[in-house]
Amino acid sequence: MRLWPKSLAGRLAVLLVLTLVLAQILTFALFAGERVSAFRLAYREDLLVRMPSLVELLEETEASQRDRLIAATSSPQFRIDIGPAATLSEAQSNASPFRASLAAALRKPESDVRLTFVEHRRRPFRERRLERRRGGEDDDDGEEDHHGPRWLTLSIHLADGSWLNAVADRPPIPPLGHAFLASFLISATAIGLVGALGVRWASGPMRQLANAADRLGRGEGFDPLPESGPEETRHANIAFNRMRERLERYVRDRTAMLAAIAHDLRTPITSLRLRAEFIEDEEVKARVLETLAEMQAMAEAVLTFSRGDAESEPTRPTDVTALAESIVEDLAAGGRDAVFVESPAVTLKCRPLALKRALSNLIDNATFYGTRARVRVEPAGEEVRFIIEDDGPGIAAADLERVFEPFVRLEGSRSRETGGAGLGLAIARNVFRAHGGDVTLQNRKEGGLRAVASLPV
Repeated sequence: MRLWPKSLAGRLAVLLVLTLVLAQILTFALFAGERVSAFRLAYREDLLVRMPSLVELLEETEASQRDRLIAATSSPQFRIDIGPAATLSEAQSNASPFRASLAAALRKPESDVRLTFVEHRRRPFRERRLERRRGGEDDDDGEEDHHGPRWLTLSIHLADGSWLNAVADRPPIPPLGHAFLASFLISATAIGLVGALGVRWASGPMRQLANAADRLGRGEGFDPLPESGPEETRHANIAFNRMRERLERYVRDRTAMLAAIAHDLRTPITSLRLRAEFIEDEEVKARVLETLAEMQAMAEAVLTFSRGDAESEPTRPTDVTALAESIVEDLAAGGRDAVFVESPAVTLKCRPLALKRALSNLIDNATFYGTRARVRVEPAGEEVRFIIEDDGPGIAAADLERVFEPFVRLEGSRSRETGGAGLGLAIARNVFRAHGGDVTLQNRKEGGLRAVASLPV
């Protein structure tokens, strides 16, 4: 499976080449028999065509010169001999059209031409070895082992009364040669390249759609996908563009509604503050003003949480290490106990204002509830981690996820002196998840809490 391509183009190219190999094998298997039969038929006909000339030449040659002619004509696959008797009897001869054709070409009666085509099956080596030990191999088998399977046996009665006996072995089938291999390689290369290029062309819109979906999940802005191309791609892009438009309209409507609510609340809160100034009891007056201030802060926090400002902020390359360090320095300048641990410089594409707000919430919580914050940035493979550790009491295991819910405060009172509106962690997680990352909390063994915020590289 390690050699199996991961891309669609690579897999289709491999499948096409494998299909071509299988098709070539099946085609070769189908036509190999016909090729062998056609070649042997041509070889046999060639022998029968050449025999009349050879017989005529032998009959005109003196007996003392025949041996030289036979030696020049014979070969390892075609052996000729002249003797007083025929190798084949009339009963052994095949009554085939070739016999009649050869007799007509020799201008001899058919009884003077005897031939047979026999393809002997070569016996296994073990059987022949046992027969040699017993001394049971006959001359024919010895000739077969020495020269190969006997294929054609021919006897022709010459004019002087002697017989021309010829034995031909089964002709070897010539190899396919380099042309077949070159043709196969050219076909495989062409099909593989065309298949890979075709799939890359067809899967281009799919990659574009996947990239757009990823950017949409990160809250980035981009132009609508082109609604063109093949029918399937066009329908998918149309559906994606409609989904994106509906999501953006939903977010805009919700943000506008909350902004209107926050704006409308500002007027009655201001009116209540003016009326509170006429309260004579100073204690009651202070409580009312404190409640109104909390209402104002909660309304603004809700608006910030819902709007997030991330939708309108463009992404750009940012040195996130320097960003985290600047947040720590600002808190330390304001009297908070925050320390930045030296970390490698990391540049990522992000929305820096939104990321700064999220990191500020995490680091501020560490200094407020954990008395001291230590911050560092760690590259970890395919992601970058922001690690914020404090020396506080930690959080119960059951509350490690609950604190990310909006308006959840583990501190029982609603006082502004002891905490905010309970939206800091929710906003931080929303920002990091909008970037494709996440935020988790862990209790440290040595005491305190560790917040791990991650962003994909």
